[in-house]
Amino acid sequence: MIHMRSVFAFLFTAVSVLQAEITVQALRLDQPVTIDGVLSETVWKIAPATTGFLQLQPVEGAPATQQTFVRIAYDDNALYVGADMMDSSPDSIVARLNRRDNTDNEDLFFLGIDSYHDHRSGYYFGLTAGGTLIDGVHYNDDWTDDTWDGVWEGRVHRDGRGWTAEMRIPFSQLRFRKQEKYIWGINFRRDISRKNEQSFLVYTPKNSSGVVSRFAELIGIEHIRPARHIEILPYSRIKAAYTHPDAGDPFHKKSDYSPDVGLDVKAGLGNNLTLDLTANPDFGQVEVDPAVVNLGDVETYYDEKRPFFIEGSSIFNFGQGGANSYWSFNWSGPSFFYSRRIGRSPQGSKPNNDYSDIPEGAHILGAAKVSGKLPGNWNLGTVHAVTRKEMGRFSMDGNTFKSEVEPLTYYGVFRAQKEINKARQGIGLLSTLTARRFDDQRIRQDMNDDALVVGLDGWTFLDSSKTWVLAGWLGASRLTGSVDRMVNLQRSSRHYFQRPDADHVSVDSSATSLSGAAGRFVFNKQKGNVVFNSAFGFISPGFDLNDMGFLNRADMINAHAGGGYRWTKPGKWYREAGLLGAVFQNADFGMHTTWKGVWADNWIQFLNYMYLEWAVAYNPKTTSAFRTRGGPLTLNPPGREIDVWTSTDSRKPFVLNTFGYIYRCNSKEWSRAIEATLQWKPRSNISVSLGPRVDWNDEYAMWVDAFDDPTADRTYGRRYVFAEMQQKEIKANFRLNWTFTPKLSLQLFMQPLLSHGDYEAFKELDKPNSYDFNIYSGSQIIRSNGEYEIDPDGPGPAKSFGFDNPDFNKKSLRGNAVLRWEYKPGSTLYLVWTQSRWNEDYEEPFSYHRSVHQLLDTPADNIFMVKATYWWSL
Repeated sequence: MIHMRSVFAFLFTAVSVLQAEITVQALRLDQPVTIDGVLSETVWKIAPATTGFLQLQPVEGAPATQQTFVRIAYDDNALYVGADMMDSSPDSIVARLNRRDNTDNEDLFFLGIDSYHDHRSGYYFGLTAGGTLIDGVHYNDDWTDDTWDGVWEGRVHRDGRGWTAEMRIPFSQLRFRKQEKYIWGINFRRDISRKNEQSFLVYTPKNSSGVVSRFAELIGIEHIRPARHIEILPYSRIKAAYTHPDAGDPFHKKSDYSPDVGLDVKAGLGNNLTLDLTANPDFGQVEVDPAVVNLGDVETYYDEKRPFFIEGSSIFNFGQGGANSYWSFNWSGPSFFYSRRIGRSPQGSKPNNDYSDIPEGAHILGAAKVSGKLPGNWNLGTVHAVTRKEMGRFSMDGNTFKSEVEPLTYYGVFRAQKEINKARQGIGLLSTLTARRFDDQRIRQDMNDDALVVGLDGWTFLDSSKTWVLAGWLGASRLTGSVDRMVNLQRSSRHYFQRPDADHVSVDSSATSLSGAAGRFVFNKQKGNVVFNSAFGFISPGFDLNDMGFLNRADMINAHAGGGYRWTKPGKWYREAGLLGAVFQNADFGMHTTWKGVWADNWIQFLNYMYLEWAVAYNPKTTSAFRTRGGPLTLNPPGREIDVWTSTDSRKPFVLNTFGYIYRCNSKEWSRAIEATLQWKPRSNISVSLGPRVDWNDEYAMWVDAFDDPTADRTYGRRYVFAEMQQKEIKANFRLNWTFTPKLSLQLFMQPLLSHGDYEAFKELDKPNSYDFNIYSGSQIIRSNGEYEIDPDGPGPAKSFGFDNPDFNKKSLRGNAVLRWEYKPGSTLYLVWTQSRWNEDYEEPFSYHRSVHQLLDTPADNIFMVKATYWWSL
């Protein structure tokens, strides 16, 4: 008796072998090719055609429902691609217009190229049926990064047979080693929107891993040389700002005009490395950061949006090589390179002043980046930047003066990674260095003098099939600075060395340096329907990398183990489904359990392409080392969590995504949120989305402040004051994408935000390592002129103390519009309008309508900018 499971296993093995043996033949051109999307040249009739695509979606392994023929040609300067997408229903081709690198479930064609033939990395180039260009890079075999923008040409054409795509990719945009004959990895992909079909020349099974390593081989390219690779991109810009400074402000005018120029250069260093240089970079065309009301004691993370830093940024990814999945449960993993530190807002404290004029960011005098691949399968990347000393202007009692607010600073990062034994193992190094020169010793207490961070990472596959992988990293940091700075750093929210009941940390008042270590190790199952992932990580109390990286908390030991099952073959009522679960736990280095719990998740994609996912978690009672913000330990009450996500078929004119969240500890401590994003595609070139969200946050013990009091014996001579807080936050994201041509687009983004918080039932911590509080009675509280005065023990010896009313009502409106025109390949004109409004007037009770009117009545700050770049290739 033959078992069907054995038959399917045999067929799967046979398909995998056939895919591995596929070769694609390139033909040398003997006549020019005009890139117009029409495959009229002779070469597209005589070059060998590649076909036989197989589906990944919706029926894995089945032949594609429509035929595709791809031909490859080349000359001394470029690679040419002609793709003929036959379609039995050409009037049903979905050809939307989007701005570059944006797709929205339309018909498309992709080409993947592994020009180093290292089976780990490469480039991809794509065209939608509407003519939108898409490009990016492959890395870590499985992952992609669309931040790389090459300068290449591509056009499409539709007719009664289907549609065709034509590409010209200059060799100057690819990196490869000089040889007489070349063998590159290659793959093709075609999407048919109406069928939700995704087919490949070589596909990666849903329950497996490895993308670039499965590419077919491109042969036939001979006697070419890596192109001389020099690109020059100057820019000119003029900015007009219309704001509303105070009448007595001597520094700011209602209108201000500022022209500027700058230069970017990209040059090939030999055949393997690329040098990027920038002088006086400008980042004005990017989208504004969203408004955030941060009531915690840790920094808000914002994504990098500046082109110089995001392009090719994947080479600086640290600690995530080898494995294709990295789970995280309450692991505030450090980012070793957070490029937004370069050119950030000045960090020096301000002297006493009535008015001030502080630069928005430290001016980047120059920056250089080198990236690429060296012989021996070494990946290399390094960035160096210098920001100038920034002076703030201040006015006090009618006298104006200047004071340093940011020193001259050097930032450097170096990354190297070597792949061994056909990438079955890998080892890497990353180091960052920050060095500052202070001319004003006053601000040395605000920043470190120097910061050095070094990390090693790597992976090894444990079996020949590359199913199981062990990956990890280790890092160390050392910071130096003045005594005042080191004391401030030890007492900061990342460390809290001053905790009175901590026996594993304490403030060293004479220290001039701080050192620490961190690490993370992951064990992952890469293939199969059975899923498994576990990890162990630690961050020592003294570890800190925030001069060039990002870290919320040190003093952490974290571990989890989880697994589940994925159904990747369609069933009677679903297309795909999964069930996952995990257990996790955190502790500090004093071995206090600071978080733990169990988690389960289930997701389903139905036959109609609707999606449903839900997750539940339970967290038992644990210890908090941070609630008192440097004070004694408290307890975390047990809590329960439910999350639900849904989405409709993304191909439809209306697409709805929803999210709901509840976390509950008790009747006075729980959080919930509701979010819904509706996307409307009224025309093939217009997309509108609106995503409102409402958050309710009821805190039983919300931080207010701490006050020294020698009579507070039970809490180490300080009173830690909390309150019940009810917060309601309403916000929405509005986006309009209007694409006139593949080269001309308008993008509009707006985010209104209303956040209101009421504090009541003021109290103080009763004793350490508890969740017990002494609630102040009405006779102990005096409220006057927006301030509270507390008498903590009535007629007792304790002195009264006071604080400002912590209630808040914050209103914000931010938005920008960007018109982008790529008037020639690589050269772009930007027209930008940015508007912002901010209002903090407090009135109670909270009224949505009154808050909206207050926000709309607030005068807006408007910034207009025109920026032009021009691309030269030498």
